[in-house]
Amino acid sequence: MTIPVAAASPVFKGDFVDLALTEVTKVSHDTSIFRFAYPGADDESGLVTASAILVKYKNENDKNVIRPYTPITDPRTKGYLDLLVKVYPEGKASKHIHSLKPGDKLAFKGPIVKYPWTPNKDPQVVLIGGGTGITPLYQLIHEITSNRGEDKTEITLLYGNKTVDDILLYDELKSIAAKDDKFKVYFTVEKDAPEGTVAGFINDTVVKKAIGDKDFKSLKFFVCGPPGLYNAISGPKISPSDQGELTGLLKSYGVEKEQVFKF
Repeated sequence: MTIPVAAASPVFKGDFVDLALTEVTKVSHDTSIFRFAYPGADDESGLVTASAILVKYKNENDKNVIRPYTPITDPRTKGYLDLLVKVYPEGKASKHIHSLKPGDKLAFKGPIVKYPWTPNKDPQVVLIGGGTGITPLYQLIHEITSNRGEDKTEITLLYGNKTVDDILLYDELKSIAAKDDKFKVYFTVEKDAPEGTVAGFINDTVVKKAIGDKDFKSLKFFVCGPPGLYNAISGPKISPSDQGELTGLLKSYGVEKEQVFKF
């Protein structure tokens, strides 16, 4: 008699769960990848693309600090998740996470579903990001390009940073672009832009060059980054449930509000 093996339940089921830090990998002067282990080696997250999770810790006043983060691991990865975290001078959660050592624990809650992706949901997508805003965009890129047998979505990524050293997931993005002819990436760098990048900001010239002869009305846009990027490209969102009005460059192109999703 064969006894069936029960499938592992998802780690994230709507309540906070403590996960232990196992590894820290430095990727730039102010950004590292933090790997947290699931309770079991065969456990999966239970997340979908694209979704976020909440992290929680108690500060020096014993008050809960809760912030959203987007994992960069495939939702189906077994045993662990990776967070790409940039430390900010005034960032309470980012400074706390950067202070953690292997063995320390952090509380997580999810999933916080942002834009549930299904293959070919949008035939052509344009992703516009800056800094750590790359994380939800990378979720979409990975999900689509890992499923090319079914998903034919064309992807254009415009990714802006201050310096070349600030470009996060650079090697991963270049590797995907080298193997996938439906994925195009444009890096903009404000200072000392090297060959292969565009000097300056994501502006009208950069956007029009990247999109080429595509009809703006046929595209789906995803935007994520610092306030300055939102203000220039799409206008800010009001809250997680209110995307706000469409302004900025995309509005000037005649793009409709429904064509734009702000992470």
